[in-house]
Amino acid sequence: MPAKGKHRRPKQNPITRKLALAGTGGAVLTLPLISATTAGAVETAKAPTALAVVPAKAPTALPAAPAKAATYSVVAGDTLSEIAATHSVSGGWQQLYAANRGVVGDNPSVIRPGIKLSLGTQAKTAAAAKPATAYPDTLDGWIRESLSVMAKHGIPGSYNGIHRNVMRESSGNPKAINLWDINARNGIPSKGLLQVIDPTFRAYHVPGTSTDSYDPVANITAACNYAAARYGSIDNVNGAY
Repeated sequence: MPAKGKHRRPKQNPITRKLALAGTGGAVLTLPLISATTAGAVETAKAPTALAVVPAKAPTALPAAPAKAATYSVVAGDTLSEIAATHSVSGGWQQLYAANRGVVGDNPSVIRPGIKLSLGTQAKTAAAAKPATAYPDTLDGWIRESLSVMAKHGIPGSYNGIHRNVMRESSGNPKAINLWDINARNGIPSKGLLQVIDPTFRAYHVPGTSTDSYDPVANITAACNYAAARYGSIDNVNGAY
């Protein structure tokens, strides 16, 4: 049998009850504020502050160092022609001598070890590589190759001047040797196309040529270098020298 129904008082929400009490009791209660996090509020994300980009400075170019005059300290055994050739002095040994006559003196063949020579500001550090020219292994080829070497070292002389002296001295025989004159008796016979004795060959040998005094190109070039120092040019030699 069903029980008699009882009147039940509806339950009130806690907050509602507090509000009711606040109203009935006459005292005003301050309700705690609901935090934003409790309410699920989402803060708007702030845009990241853009970093200022500082442009990189271009490297400051250093001022070019002023060109300095190159110098060379003479050592024992040096010659002006060898120094000029080694350092590619424009104008060869003649220009080197002209620029340093005050320290060298009146004789370009004698330079004292220790003196400093000015090579000029335009002395080349390295010569540009050029394809070698092929010369025939004949008197004509030897003379033309020698003239090419002489031009690089500032040694004067002409084809006709060399050819004339070669024919007189050796008749064009690169192995010719004089075994009967005073030089031969002194143990230093004249050799090669232009009949050069060994001491003269060594003193006037031109770098870049063979050290064999019988070598045709080396013999011609050394003889022309000697003739230039003593007579001004092989062209000025018309007899024995």
